[in-house]
Amino acid sequence: MPRHANFQGAHRLPRNIFLTPRLSTDTEVKEPLVPEPIPIEKVQTGIPEFDLILRGGLPRGRIHLLEGAPGTGKTTIALQLLIQARAEGRRGLYITLSENAKELESTAASHGWSLDGVAVFDIVPVEAQLDRQQSVLYPSEVELGETVRLIIDRIEEENPEVLVIDTVSELRLLTQDQLGYRRQILALKQFLQDRRCTTLILDDLTHQYSSTEMHSLAHSVIVLEQSERSYGAARRRLRIAKMRGADYQSGWHDFAITRENVLVFPSLIAEEHQSDFEPTLMESGLPALDELMGGGLTQGTTTMLVGPSGVGKSSIALQYVTAAVRRGDHAAYFSFDENFKTLELRSVALGIDIAESVRRNRLGWRRANPSRLSPGQFVWQVRREVEDHGARIVVIDSLNSYLSTMPEEKALVLQMHELLTYLSNKGVVTILILAQQGIIGDVQNPVDLSFMSDTVVLLRFFEVEGEVRKAISVVKKRTGVHELSIREFRLFPDGMQVGPQLMDFRGVLTGVPEYGGSAEPLLTSQAETG
Repeated sequence: MPRHANFQGAHRLPRNIFLTPRLSTDTEVKEPLVPEPIPIEKVQTGIPEFDLILRGGLPRGRIHLLEGAPGTGKTTIALQLLIQARAEGRRGLYITLSENAKELESTAASHGWSLDGVAVFDIVPVEAQLDRQQSVLYPSEVELGETVRLIIDRIEEENPEVLVIDTVSELRLLTQDQLGYRRQILALKQFLQDRRCTTLILDDLTHQYSSTEMHSLAHSVIVLEQSERSYGAARRRLRIAKMRGADYQSGWHDFAITRENVLVFPSLIAEEHQSDFEPTLMESGLPALDELMGGGLTQGTTTMLVGPSGVGKSSIALQYVTAAVRRGDHAAYFSFDENFKTLELRSVALGIDIAESVRRNRLGWRRANPSRLSPGQFVWQVRREVEDHGARIVVIDSLNSYLSTMPEEKALVLQMHELLTYLSNKGVVTILILAQQGIIGDVQNPVDLSFMSDTVVLLRFFEVEGEVRKAISVVKKRTGVHELSIREFRLFPDGMQVGPQLMDFRGVLTGVPEYGGSAEPLLTSQAETG
């Protein structure tokens, strides 16, 4: 035996290992060809914000699963899709196994919609029909295959471009054979794909197998959720759980069903909203206050006004809002704690009339009801003021009430951080008002959000010779130099005044300072001196 035979056998490579030939320095290495992405046609849902989440709408000619417990809004969204198809001149068909045509018409009428021009085919018990104008069958007495055959026949007859099947749970109840059920659904899926029909299948999750079966067969899965609060309106959310071959915005998105339509509030991604702006200073119109602030508030920053209730936080915010409106800027004020009439009376008492600014659309004022408002809806309202009206200053009054819209403090911090980052990227001056617990002495914060603020202004009550006075100081400013002094300020009928530094006091921030100077008032009203 040749000597090299044992040598080769001992070093024989395993079958799944291959030697790569060594390339010479002259060999040209070609980059692998990357195929161009195939553009996907989209079908608009009739809900603009929903289409924004879907990056243009539902992929055309595919099967989409819309699932959620009863009452989450599946039928309403499906009707909106068919009404949009009708408006664009496309044929639509609604096949229902859970409601009859009259019930669907009633649901549409509750939103001010009409189903004229939308074909409806219902398969429900005859006892549920008041007017037998539609085809009527008994699902409990019909085999699953026969029901699917009826659905296919109706689709061939109507030849729809957009189809809704409500609900797949009713189909699942027609058979106890899971394999047979899957075969029938696969046959229906192949039939719909061959016709290039955009199909929305509803699932109310009443059967334990229906959801898992359809997840693997559908191209897209959209999940609806409704959660009840301990007090106030229920919160509705949706998310895209799956969408093959198409881009979409992931995560949960709040939505609401109103009298007229469905409103979806896409979750905010601050990185997608960048803008170039000059970080100029926004003045308040009060020289002493601007001097304390280091010249004013810098655009693209967040200022937090912290202090006990009644110390003047909202009044300072109104001062900046009014100054911005006088310069020709648009301002937005979101109030959780008081109605417009109360705010108007208080502003007039300070020499500020905000009612005229609201009438001229220079000031966007919104009453935010924590018990009815979802966090996503609030963020969307802020975005509309900034993107649609060009707001340069936004006031949120107060964070305490905003906290009550979200039971989880962690979720509040994350959502507020994203909103503040968005406003900063847009060059907006943001003023947050945080009411502390207590009045004088041991004053505490209900939640610490100071780390998200660029400027923190501290306001305090303090007592001197039987009189309650107010002090203001800037304890933090990231974007420039500010005064370290503590000043007195007062609210007079003719406006707000900020006084000189409190030189003769020690312990003002504790609420009970030691005083070594004159007990005369540090500030007097212009009316008193005039």
